[in-house]
Amino acid sequence: MTPALAARAQEFPQQNGDANRQALFRIGESGAPVGVLASRGGEPAGWCAVGPREATPRLENSRVLARVDDRPVGSVTCLYVARHGRRQGLPARLLNAAAEFAASHGARIVEGYPTQPKDGRSPDAFVWTGLPSAFARAGFKEAARRSPARPVMRRIMEPEA
Repeated sequence: MTPALAARAQEFPQQNGDANRQALFRIGESGAPVGVLASRGGEPAGWCAVGPREATPRLENSRVLARVDDRPVGSVTCLYVARHGRRQGLPARLLNAAAEFAASHGARIVEGYPTQPKDGRSPDAFVWTGLPSAFARAGFKEAARRSPARPVMRRIMEPEA
């Protein structure tokens, strides 16, 4: 599903602005499914990127977000809700739709890597991976935590045989 935007964490800062816009445009042109989009009243209201974990080298190379086990997972890598859609339950609905979308493409486990704010509140720009509370409302459960601020949350999409 989702092609990678940045190969490694150290490359991420160099890939902002035009470089990210061009990379995202190439992904869109590729026709690869990359996530789900929400709208309200005909206007875009939110976006949730989801795809195979191995398509995101930044995750594969992270100590904090290292694999929980060797099972294949779909990964939620970005969650954005426009200002007019916030604090209305849209993040959890987007996460639920993203998990269902990933399952329709073969994922049996979907993971997310939300940000846990230190003081209970964080500027919206710093929680682009979502909040643990939204993941919990969408049926995800904490699977690992190697940092106080970054749990790994999982949703099992169907019972294993």
